[in-house]
Amino acid sequence: MELQPKEVLKAFRLRRVMLPVFLGLGVTFYLIFSGFSKPIFLKSVPGKGEYVWQDNNHNKRQEADEFVKSPDNTGDYMKQNYLESIKSINWTWISTFWICITLLMMVVRDFAYMVRIRVLTESQITWGRSFIVIMVWEFASAVVPALLGGGFVFAVFILNREKVNMGKSITAVMLSSFLDGLFFAIVAPLTYYMAGKDNLFSSVDPNSINAVSFGKGLFYFFWLVYFCVLAYKVLIAYALFINPNSVKRLLIRIFSIRFLRKWRLGALDTGNQLLIASSELKNKHVKFWLGAFGATVVSWTARFTIVNCLILAFHDVKIDNAMAATTQVIPINDFIVYARQVVMGIIMLGSPTPGGSGVAEFMFTDFLSEFIPMGLASTLGFIWRLVSYYPYLIIGAIILPRWIKRVFLTPPVKTGG
Repeated sequence: MELQPKEVLKAFRLRRVMLPVFLGLGVTFYLIFSGFSKPIFLKSVPGKGEYVWQDNNHNKRQEADEFVKSPDNTGDYMKQNYLESIKSINWTWISTFWICITLLMMVVRDFAYMVRIRVLTESQITWGRSFIVIMVWEFASAVVPALLGGGFVFAVFILNREKVNMGKSITAVMLSSFLDGLFFAIVAPLTYYMAGKDNLFSSVDPNSINAVSFGKGLFYFFWLVYFCVLAYKVLIAYALFINPNSVKRLLIRIFSIRFLRKWRLGALDTGNQLLIASSELKNKHVKFWLGAFGATVVSWTARFTIVNCLILAFHDVKIDNAMAATTQVIPINDFIVYARQVVMGIIMLGSPTPGGSGVAEFMFTDFLSEFIPMGLASTLGFIWRLVSYYPYLIIGAIILPRWIKRVFLTPPVKTGG
């Protein structure tokens, strides 16, 4: 845990920071530019369109080759391209209002994280320092795949260097991870039950290759990741609140297997961290648990609400001879949009890319395009990441070097409990 400045800077060198940027922007530009050549058919004022739709496959899905020119221009559809879709955005004061709410949700998300870290450290760090901790922590999580722990070790290091003793640092980070997992463990099956499988998985982009099997694949992958996360969190809960020694012995035994031995020291370190965290959590009052979990719920709810606000901001388009945008897409169901983001959040936990880059952009387009005016899904996905992901890379890259200079001027706090 005793990292040095050079090791920290090396771990977050420019190449590693730029990797998720290139992945995310690469996928975004691919989705946008691939849409340049695809015609977009919109419902026109009845009898005023140039095209009619013939459902040749009888699958009730509109495909580009099923639209044919109306000989007398009395069809019900009109054609446009991607650039015309962008120009058709009808920006009003309502759009501005929802963009402001989007930015407010970002503030609420990070403020809730600050509240949680202060609760978990029992206010050992100031509000100003908690902001720095959250920004650096989010930066680390943005450049490390969730599949590899999302910067767990670095998060402990951050708190310890902010003069929080090692016991509390380990406890705060481990409990933060546990509370996030607990939120998903509760909310994922709840939203699945309330929304239903069809509303969550049968709406992938019908123009994508093998859309039906792709939707089934996501369904199975979602539950696979969910139960893996659930099993891990149950194990952590047992270790934190019931019997940390037995879990430590189990970890050591598992990683004593020949092909797992190279991770044995890491397993031993994790077991020791569980012992420390379990000791720290004894006799915590109800206010501590309510504050920590309440902040977790607020933070994740604000995070997921961001997409709802963006869709509401860009939901209206205005085109001559075309019907309003609200008739082009399924009316916005805020709960379904929220539930699909829960599904996306679970699937992204299994992403091998830093911060889910590339995966997030594809999933946004497939999962939420039906609530977005035609042709704008990939653009809105880019705006979503521009608001909710890239700022942490920029802020972190600015803060991290200065933070390292400051914290290494004083020694870390090494005392236990």
